Amino acid sequence: MQTMATGESEVLALFGGPKAVQSNPGDMFDWPIVTKEDEEAILDVLHRRAMSGSDITQLFEKEFAVWQGTQYALGFSSGTAALQAAMYACGVGVGDEIICPSLTYWASCLQAYSLGGTVVFAEVDPQTLCIDPADIEHRITDRTKAIVAVHYLGYPADMDPILEIARKHGVKVIEDVSHAQGGLYKGRKVGTLGDVAAMSLMSGKSLAIGEAGILATNDLEIYERALSLGHYERFGSNIQTEYLKPHVGLPLGGYKYRMHQMSSAMGRVQLRHYDERMTEIQKAMNYFWDCLEGVPGVKAHRPPKGSGSTMGGWYAAHGLYCPEELGGLSVTRFCQAVSAEGCGISPGANKPLHSHALFNETDVYGHGKPTRIANSNRDLRQPVGSLPVTEQIPSRCYSIPWFKHYRPQIIEEYALAFRKVAENYERLLEDDPGNPESLGGWHFFRHR
Repeated sequence: MQTMATGESEVLALFGGPKAVQSNPGDMFDWPIVTKEDEEAILDVLHRRAMSGSDITQLFEKEFAVWQGTQYALGFSSGTAALQAAMYACGVGVGDEIICPSLTYWASCLQAYSLGGTVVFAEVDPQTLCIDPADIEHRITDRTKAIVAVHYLGYPADMDPILEIARKHGVKVIEDVSHAQGGLYKGRKVGTLGDVAAMSLMSGKSLAIGEAGILATNDLEIYERALSLGHYERFGSNIQTEYLKPHVGLPLGGYKYRMHQMSSAMGRVQLRHYDERMTEIQKAMNYFWDCLEGVPGVKAHRPPKGSGSTMGGWYAAHGLYCPEELGGLSVTRFCQAVSAEGCGISPGANKPLHSHALFNETDVYGHGKPTRIANSNRDLRQPVGSLPVTEQIPSRCYSIPWFKHYRPQIIEEYALAFRKVAENYERLLEDDPGNPESLGGWHFFRHR
């Protein structure tokens, strides 16, 4: 590793000094990697006019199930649809509840509304940013059907205690793997630990195949219930779950959720190369954090070395911010200074969902009261202030570059941007405007 000492007297780029990032990154941030192999697979579907078929999708499902390590996989038009099907497959219906972290993308939980259910939010662990197992059990009621464990920003949720709680109370565990395809939890692949896993495979994800999603499980009943919701052309005489047999032929949810075959064709190609590409991403991202070991104010958001856990493809990678180590400097000002060094980053992450009107006031379906409590026997809304740990997370994290290749010299320049700002933070305190009232966004992240 090259030495990156900067010295206290070095002028930050924000104040006219030289930028830390001098090299052209080239294709360092281009994703997904698209080759002639992808193009030929997609063109084959196009030329056969097979865009709305399922032959290629079913091949992809079989290959994905083998790769994932589950007995079944089912393709969907989006991760949102796959997660809704997972909820339905776990029995979520009118008046039922799921438990989910508030610090996540809305598709981890919002589909419960369309099933007549609702969501109860739990706190996150401030180091992992995933659901805190210690804040789950007291939220379980006789209406709880599932716990949604989101492997947020690629960090594997702490599945062992989550599964223990779920088994104790007889509730299902849904893994949202949208950020963590290929990641490991104590040596076991995420998406194989709960009752069912679902994830997005849209073009921004680490396993990126287009606008698509997929569900994976070892449970035949869960698989067939998910199939019944929106795969009408495959919900037929092959169904083995007895109580579903009288209803075959039409989608029980009234949805059409099949995966577009241009996506599944690309998915077969991307899956063949994913482990190799993911390995290089892991090497690059871990090197970035190794370069910043011991730098004040910044802390790696990754599992401890030697834990057997990994970050998969490092989708939407972030770092943890420790303002107390930098004189209270706001994360907003810190990110401005790092961005000026040629490393564009932003403060915050997803805004806590429980703070949005949709989970407090909005009447979506005309029930005459907020949809959150439309079918509930109690007012389970959680206003601002009810999840204090979650609410402070956006002021204590920031995006980092998502390196797709291991090129040490370039990675070191980007790491230098963070080191340089952290070691010269006192100048930034002089005109720090502080953080705005709200940080982050409701939608998916901007990636480099």
